[in-house]
Amino acid sequence: MARPRPEPMQVVKQRRDAALGALVGGVPYIRFLGIQFDRRGDELTGVLNFDEKLIGNPFLPAIHGGVTAAFLEVTSIITLSWTFLFPDIESGAIDPERMAAGDLPRPPKTIDFTVDYLRSGLPRDAYARATVSRSGRRYASVHVAAWQDHHDKLFAQATGHFLMPPPLDADARG
Repeated sequence: MARPRPEPMQVVKQRRDAALGALVGGVPYIRFLGIQFDRRGDELTGVLNFDEKLIGNPFLPAIHGGVTAAFLEVTSIITLSWTFLFPDIESGAIDPERMAAGDLPRPPKTIDFTVDYLRSGLPRDAYARATVSRSGRRYASVHVAAWQDHHDKLFAQATGHFLMPPPLDADARG
C-alpha cells in the first residue's frame, strides 16, 4: 500500500504564513502598535518594532507601560490562537484565503492578565514569546516573557487566563 505523497514544503509554508497574516491583520490595534510575528514551525515570537509614539516617559526614555502590557497580551492571544488552529491549518481544514477575506475564527477572551514590569523598556525593538501552560476545551493559561537585547534579561513578563472559543464547526473549516 503506497503512502500518499506529502505536500511540497513551499505550499505548507505559504498556508502557514497566510493563516498567521490573517490572524494578525484582523486586529487593527496590532497594526497600530507595529507588532509583527516571526514564525518558525509552530513557534511564534512577537516583535514590537520601536517607534517614538510608543514612548511613555520621554525623560528616561521608556516604552509606555500600557504598550508593554498590550504587547504581552497580544502575543499571548495570537500564540494561543495559533496553537488552537495549528492542527487545522496543517491539515488544510482551514482555508487561509477565507481567513484573509475576514472569515476569522473567534479569538480567546481574556479572563485576567497580570503583568510584572521588571525594568524599563528601552527605546528599541522588543521581543516576546508566549508559552501555553494549560489548554483545555474552555480555558487556557499562558505565560509570556518579553526582552530586548538579551533573551536572559527580561523587561516584562505576564501570566494570563483565557476563555477559549467553541470548537470550529464544519462551516468555518472552509
